[in-house]
Amino acid sequence: MSNIKQALQDRILVLDGAMGTMLQAYKFTEEDFRGERFKDYPIPLQGNNDLLSITQPEAIKAVHAKYFEAGADIVETNTFSGTTIAMADYQMEDLVYELNYESAKIAKEVAVEFTKKEPHKPRFVAGAMGPTNRTASMSPDVNDPGYRAVTFDELRIAYKQQAEALVDGGVDILLVETVFDTLNAKAALFAIEEVKEEKGIDIPVMLSGTITDASGRTLSGQTAEAFLISVSHIPLLSVGFNCALGANLLQPHLEAIAGKTDFAVSAHPNAGLPNAFGEYDETPEEMGAQIEAYLKKDLINIIGGCCGTTPDHIKVIADIASKYKPRPLVTLSVSH
Repeated sequence: MSNIKQALQDRILVLDGAMGTMLQAYKFTEEDFRGERFKDYPIPLQGNNDLLSITQPEAIKAVHAKYFEAGADIVETNTFSGTTIAMADYQMEDLVYELNYESAKIAKEVAVEFTKKEPHKPRFVAGAMGPTNRTASMSPDVNDPGYRAVTFDELRIAYKQQAEALVDGGVDILLVETVFDTLNAKAALFAIEEVKEEKGIDIPVMLSGTITDASGRTLSGQTAEAFLISVSHIPLLSVGFNCALGANLLQPHLEAIAGKTDFAVSAHPNAGLPNAFGEYDETPEEMGAQIEAYLKKDLINIIGGCCGTTPDHIKVIADIASKYKPRPLVTLSVSH
């Protein structure tokens, strides 16, 4: 596990791009999502991308390989919705352990292959833990502000199950990402600390929030700096932001935290903002130029892409990142 910390000292690490964007290109049908095993499932399964780790594992493997080929150091598991809470939409709560375990195993196999080929550039797998589709600190009902669709404890239990399966499947890092509600993230971090203690392991944890719009705040109302402060009691590998904004709009938020933390700083922005059709138009070169601005200012240690990004984007980003030194890390073993 310590070699990721070593790698962070040596270079800027490159995270992969979007899984969803790549899977859309396959144009999988309902039948493809179901595969043989779920062909008689009572509800539609199309759109449940996490399920493809079981029904279309070769496609998931191919996506990971493309990102590693493009220069990524870290790929994320195909588990963005891999909690009982998110899987309830498909009545697949019982499959959560298997989905996470299989996704981790697939990604790890590809990482091991690439590390063998290029031992000087070890490849890592980050177990992706998404935000779920519920929020613990706000009411979904405008007429009942005190109502909550989920409790801290329900989130903790769901995240714990996900984290255990990802660790069992062989991930090197756990990545709690696209955090729009810090209370959800705290439940995930709490669950991870429990797993670490019970398994006697010290797996590095990356945390990535999302600034939802031009207000410069997360959905639950925190500025970038407030978000950082509220999670800094946990010994994190990195803290940063992903999704929602393109690279240029994300820069001020990275500037707000880069000088105020001993953690590594990560960013994986979208390929610009979506157009009227919900598609992302920013070319790899356009995105690369904006990311170069981060590197010139020593803002980041880990860089990748979120919605709309492809291996082409990651290749350009990796080429640019290779020319710069990582943001200096004062110390990686911070005691809080």
